[in-house]
Amino acid sequence: MDEVQRAKLILKILNKTYPNISVPLKSRNIFTLLISVLLSAQCTDVNVNNVTRNIYPKYYKPNHFLKLGRKKIEKLIKKIGIFRIKAKSIYNLSKILVEKYNGKVPKTFKELEELPGVGHKTASVVMSQGFGYPAFPVDTHIHRLAQRWGLTNGKNVTQTEYDLKRLFSKKNWNKLHLQIIYYGREYCKARDCYGLTCKICTTCYPKRKKPIKTKKA
Repeated sequence: MDEVQRAKLILKILNKTYPNISVPLKSRNIFTLLISVLLSAQCTDVNVNNVTRNIYPKYYKPNHFLKLGRKKIEKLIKKIGIFRIKAKSIYNLSKILVEKYNGKVPKTFKELEELPGVGHKTASVVMSQGFGYPAFPVDTHIHRLAQRWGLTNGKNVTQTEYDLKRLFSKKNWNKLHLQIIYYGREYCKARDCYGLTCKICTTCYPKRKKPIKTKKA
């Protein structure tokens, strides 16, 4: 079985397992989606949602966070990992959005990635989940799964994103990256499946006997 055949099988299994998928991070608008994705670095979506559910009813625009200031933002997100660094990024990007973009989140990768604390993965999530633009955000989990499933050689997340975009149709990207995340959390866990027990792994590699070692992003 080659990578193209594996990609078709994987897509079929994922569509059957998750025919309808929802965005795991809760948000009120595109700006709060951007903030939630930024907060999710080195942190679970559940933790981010627990924190932001007390923030977004009151603060959901760049000027709201600009008026709050860094110290108050820190207090609001202190239960989240590296909260001081994230608070600084949130304050600074809010300032830029107010001063340069009239309080709106820009709609291009280049402009998004120029914002403080916003890397390519965060920009990809906002472009796909916020604006509906075809993108394939690759985090460490998708990077790990793509290696296990024989869809990439695992050099780095940039290579993994390139390989996944090459193997899957653009119309599937936005839904597919979420399906992979959900599947990894439920069936192909880092310290559970090891490439040996879930349906995708056993279907793609029925003769595999040894646990798969994946390269970190």
